[in-house]
Amino acid sequence: MGMVTFVDETTSGDRGAGWGLEIAEERLALRELIRRRVFQEVAEFNARTPEVFQGLVQPKDTERVLNGYALRTPRRIDPEVQTELALRAFAGNGFLVLVGDRQFTDLDEEIELKLGTEVTFLKLVALVGG
Repeated sequence: MGMVTFVDETTSGDRGAGWGLEIAEERLALRELIRRRVFQEVAEFNARTPEVFQGLVQPKDTERVLNGYALRTPRRIDPEVQTELALRAFAGNGFLVLVGDRQFTDLDEEIELKLGTEVTFLKLVALVGG
């Protein structure tokens, strides 16, 4: 069992604090790695039900705020729906996934999860005026 660290970055240079997730497998498809990340952040949100969801992608019926997404109506978030949103965002170039210096582009490609693996989710920021 090993700890994988997830880090969110943006193309504008912002880098969030990393957080860890225990993963038993030594190899996982990118699709499954994204699913586990999303399920973890949704589980943490649903357990605490704060006003702002801080996650990989924006849930439906929310408003973007400084540190995440504000729910218009307090509710639990469905991890399956959120996973589908994340997979669609990845397919639509909403974010890139980097492990070390390698970019992964195929959801079915397996990632080797060595001890201390850091997975960077690089969120693409739209250019202003372009």
